[in-house]
Amino acid sequence: MTMQSSNWRARSPLHWQVRSIAQQQVSALAGALGVSPLAATVLCGRGVVEPEQAKAWLASSGGLTHDPFLLPDVERAIDRLHLAIQRGERICFYGDYDVDGMAATSLHFLFWRSMGAQAEVYIPHRQEEGYGLHEGAIRKLAGRGVSLLLTADCGTTSYKEIELARSLGMDVIVTDHHQLQSRMPEPLAFINPYRPDSAYPFRGLCSGGLAYKVAEAFVQKYRPAGTSVEPYRDLVALSSIADLVPLTDENRTLVRDGLAQVAQGTRCGIRALTRDLGLNGTCSAGTIGFRVAPRLNAAGRLAHAELGVRLLTTESEPVALQLAQELENLNRHRREIEEEMTREAMAQAGDPRPAIVVSAKGWHIGVIGIVAARLVERYHRPAVVVTFDAQGIGKGSVRGVAGFDVCRALQHCEPDLVAFGGHPMAAGLTVREEAFAGFRHRFEEAVEGLLDGAQLVPSVDVDAEVGLAAIQFPLVRELERLEPFGTGNPEPTLMSRGISVLEKRVVGENHLKLVLRQPGSVPLDSIGFRMGSLADTIDEGSGQIDAVFTPELNEWKGSSRIQLRLRDVRVG
Repeated sequence: MTMQSSNWRARSPLHWQVRSIAQQQVSALAGALGVSPLAATVLCGRGVVEPEQAKAWLASSGGLTHDPFLLPDVERAIDRLHLAIQRGERICFYGDYDVDGMAATSLHFLFWRSMGAQAEVYIPHRQEEGYGLHEGAIRKLAGRGVSLLLTADCGTTSYKEIELARSLGMDVIVTDHHQLQSRMPEPLAFINPYRPDSAYPFRGLCSGGLAYKVAEAFVQKYRPAGTSVEPYRDLVALSSIADLVPLTDENRTLVRDGLAQVAQGTRCGIRALTRDLGLNGTCSAGTIGFRVAPRLNAAGRLAHAELGVRLLTTESEPVALQLAQELENLNRHRREIEEEMTREAMAQAGDPRPAIVVSAKGWHIGVIGIVAARLVERYHRPAVVVTFDAQGIGKGSVRGVAGFDVCRALQHCEPDLVAFGGHPMAAGLTVREEAFAGFRHRFEEAVEGLLDGAQLVPSVDVDAEVGLAAIQFPLVRELERLEPFGTGNPEPTLMSRGISVLEKRVVGENHLKLVLRQPGSVPLDSIGFRMGSLADTIDEGSGQIDAVFTPELNEWKGSSRIQLRLRDVRVG
């Protein structure tokens, strides 16, 4: 894996794209907010140009939210849920097996149970049932007396299954954020921000966010005594970060507050999951995305996602600790499987075309999405990874590059596919083995026709060029106020030229450690993860480099030091 990362860097150097921001705009915003020109530049680069909008971004409390009743069918949904509670009906919350599905299902279950609902949860088994609603599950739930079925993170394309549920006497409420295909489903209520008739001003809610808005609408209309939805924002933060929805607009408010709840350890299960991560009273989106979410996802990938729901809904500390350890063990095993499959997929990819489409029998279905992401990281082009079972049925994961809609490409392949669906950057599909060659050819043709060649060039967006002398504690802390960082609000990325390398060494798993300095600056530590292969190209003492980096505070044993996390290095 280390050598593959270095080979990619050697073949495909990053293009450094410095944002072009009007200085007049920067000066006006900096003056209105009382922030540095660099912080104002970063805000402008994210489209935050109005002072009031910027104040909301920088605020530590409050923030932007929208009227939940602007979501289509939300009032119909909460009225039906209210009636089910009054009648004592059995309600099932049916979710997906990823973090968004688990957290959204947990939010629905916890909130509606607190309202007196006779609630239960159903999560399909990834390997045995696959994604979405299933006929067998619906019949089983109907047999148990479930009369109201609410989906979380699935249902948008479950036309036949919804009709079956209705024929068995179940009402269905769909809460989902997957893109619509040729037609809309016909449940009792269909809550999806991508509906063409939606009046909701923000499409970026994940299913955890939708679950929150449904609960919020119920509280606003029925006003149950002593009830608030705000304590559930930690589950929305898990959903939003793990599902890579934009951390802008309303999501920014929900995720910021949710991260504070995670850091405070307010939920037993999350507290158990993060006990070894050393949060020290803070929690970033990166901690969730790279350390917490993979542990939760391991449940759905290798075992059953019900483990994750049990962890997120338990109130027992011993049970939470036991489940967290199970997830940690599963995640270790997942990494081992992932490394082997990635090596095989890269060997099969060879010299890639505009798209990479690989397949094998017996690849673990729970890991193909990660492998597809690794292929995109390696070759910087859309990738499809398919695993076939003994009956010749292939399940595939698709990952894309920025600015390219993989679902649009898959629409061109519809004649070869049994089913597909997803988001612009990630999708899933089902294909029969005899149709795979045709699908691969059609997908490659679609990508070649739709993809702008510039999208195949790996690049990094640079907010501004600075001298290292400007990188001081006040600036770094000011930039921290722009958190949470993630999709739609990336970490501030800076560039500096003519940097002297005072020291260099390779540490850990091929990480490059440098001590850097410019005239007028103090020596600054820096680290480039998996960039150790560049060490031989850098002269210590006499050499100079140009670098793209993110400044951050490295906390260690009660002290803070500024560290530059390297994104790319050029030897000058």
